[in-house]
Amino acid sequence: MKILITGGAGFLGINLTRHLLALKHEVVSYDFANFDYPEKDKITVITKDIRNKKDLDAVMNGVDVVVHCAAALPLYPKKDIYTTDVNGTRNVLTSAFEHGVKRVIHISSTAVYGIPDHHPLYETDALVGVGPYGEAKILAEKECEKFRANGKCVSIIRPKSFVGPERLGVFALFYDWAHTGHNFPMIGMGNNKYQLLDVEDLCDAIYLCITKEEAIANDTFNIGAKEYTTMKEDYQAVLDEAGYGKKIIGFPASPMIWVLRILEALHVSPLYKWVYETASVDSFVSIQKAEKQLGYAPKYSNKQALLRNYAWYIDHLNDFKNASGVSHRVPWKQGILGIAKYLF
Repeated sequence: MKILITGGAGFLGINLTRHLLALKHEVVSYDFANFDYPEKDKITVITKDIRNKKDLDAVMNGVDVVVHCAAALPLYPKKDIYTTDVNGTRNVLTSAFEHGVKRVIHISSTAVYGIPDHHPLYETDALVGVGPYGEAKILAEKECEKFRANGKCVSIIRPKSFVGPERLGVFALFYDWAHTGHNFPMIGMGNNKYQLLDVEDLCDAIYLCITKEEAIANDTFNIGAKEYTTMKEDYQAVLDEAGYGKKIIGFPASPMIWVLRILEALHVSPLYKWVYETASVDSFVSIQKAEKQLGYAPKYSNKQALLRNYAWYIDHLNDFKNASGVSHRVPWKQGILGIAKYLF
């Protein structure tokens, strides 16, 4: 098949590209960021913005499936989040189906559930987004539902926070503290269950939505790890791997959250509301629907996913030593947290 990936130059995009190339599919990467991976000579690279529908129209002919990964993440300005995540999603769906694409797989987020009062979360639970990103992801799903109502096949995947090769972002902060031999502070005591996801398992789930019969794939699915323990135990595995004998140190959640709110308002911390407001509470979804309907079978536990990502981080330290930004592909600036590190 010829498969177009929006956001193809991102963390999920490159992992999905490699996954599809291994399965002998033709890949088109569509992203306004440069595709600077070794695979660039094996695929078609389009460096354009999904907010321009004419640019999308120019590359849709002959495409069988679109996997829509592109999104403006929470650290982007509010305007960019809405124009990319909502208007951009509408453009992708409209252009795809106008040009005979068979189906679209939309990558949403479990951020659409907000800060829930029960677990596990099911696909039928209420959607209450936290902040512009969560709100925009809900509106993007509504765009998908409009096309479903008109008979189009649109899979919606709601992944938990996913890690693996090429993942940096907020996780790079934790890996940096581990690698340089520091204890790591945790919001709350760390006894809450917080489900993660390995990017390879996410790619498997996406491919199931690409290949399963339309009647099965044309639905909404939570995707996450099957095996996970507590935040403290799962993250401690990385500190143990680093070999310095350091520990996860829990702090009462409420005072830390208030401090992080102030630091965010002063623009000296990279942590945004959905990260620090949910870090101390349970956060896990049911994957039973994906298991039963798609045949989804995750291979990696939380610990295995974190360790696999950490190993990649160590192997590629020199590649991003001086890089920073607001995407998952680069470390986020630690701001005042980089100074706080030396207290631990």
